[in-house]
Amino acid sequence: MGTLEQHPADSDWHRWAPIGETLDATSVPGSGPAPSIAAFELLPLDRMLVPEKPRNGELDPSTCGHCRPSEHTIWQDDEWRVNAGFGGPTGLPFVAAISPRRHVRLEDAPVEVLAGLGPVMQRVSEAAKAIPAVARVHFSRWNDGSAHLHLWAYARPLGMMQGRGAILPYWEQCLPAMPDAMMAEYLDIVARGLAAGGGEAYPNR
Repeated sequence: MGTLEQHPADSDWHRWAPIGETLDATSVPGSGPAPSIAAFELLPLDRMLVPEKPRNGELDPSTCGHCRPSEHTIWQDDEWRVNAGFGGPTGLPFVAAISPRRHVRLEDAPVEVLAGLGPVMQRVSEAAKAIPAVARVHFSRWNDGSAHLHLWAYARPLGMMQGRGAILPYWEQCLPAMPDAMMAEYLDIVARGLAAGGGEAYPNR
């Protein structure tokens, strides 16, 4: 097998990215050093208090942000929706929340909702990989912010080996925000890609 010849990845996003710069992680809650540093010191372990504060939508589903129609919904069908751009531009090519339109938790979601989760993850992954800057799409679930089943999709930039695995969301918080026009273009690629397989792009615009 011959030696793999590598060259810098090239897309609008790669030409914009602050490659070679040390990023500022001070805005990350409880942050330590920037990602991929060799070693760091953990914060002291806080006291663990119970009962825990209720999550959003736990006591009153009418307060659940995942249930309400949103201008940030880039795609939805009868069962699922994908919201993106609600925090403004991100540093990664694509970040989104995937949630069922029914107010359910993982623990009580009916089997037909759970059965639809795999296909919608597959569709989001394929749609996001149509963005020229994207190599892979990671999915994460933390279950601490909202009492409504949802997953996060994070697009790892092509060639960004430092973003492999669980560190990618930390990078997302440290990268500067991409230009508005670039984010809008990338969201549109995903929205149109999802709608091509059914459902509606931008249902609330």
